[in-house]
Amino acid sequence: MVFNNKFILASSSISRSNILKNCGLSFIKIIPICNEEEIKKKMLKKKLSAAKISLGLARLKSQSVSLIKKNKLVVGSDTIINLNGKILNKAKNIKDAKTKILFMSGKSHHIYSSASIYYNNKEIWSKTQKTLIKIRNLSETEIEDYLFKAGKQILNSVGCYQLERLGPNIIKEIKGDFFNVMGFPLFPFLNFLKNYKINKKKL
Repeated sequence: MVFNNKFILASSSISRSNILKNCGLSFIKIIPICNEEEIKKKMLKKKLSAAKISLGLARLKSQSVSLIKKNKLVVGSDTIINLNGKILNKAKNIKDAKTKILFMSGKSHHIYSSASIYYNNKEIWSKTQKTLIKIRNLSETEIEDYLFKAGKQILNSVGCYQLERLGPNIIKEIKGDFFNVMGFPLFPFLNFLKNYKINKKKL
């Protein structure tokens, strides 16, 4: 099986795109052709775990693009936050973000980031990683100041924090992979690409 050097990232995420660009990888972005929110709601009704929802959505994104892009390596990814059994969604606005951060304040939560690779509508690799995050005890004033400085771009982050920006100001501790918190299991993915290149030379 021979892949093209350039792969497709089935995502509209700026963060994921920047992670891969900073590694010097060559890819193009295509927005997944699936109703992510509706699919997620169905998964939640089935009471699937955060890990299964994350991987399931990553697979659907990757497959949706693989169906129309033949002979291309397609990478889909998704991130889910679980706090004491409650799966958190992205904040809809700054007011919602404040409520969300107040809820997370002083607590720990887990981030599950998954990646799935499809080739001609067949999954050839997948990975889910878990990282523990603890948010500092924050007052309403501290949260309001944080959100004022962070701006509306914080709404793009499921946890209302971006490690590459002001996120560390509200985080007390991280146990696990830094890139996983940013939304992509980078090191397992790079290991896959390395092995793929080795195997490709043998073809």
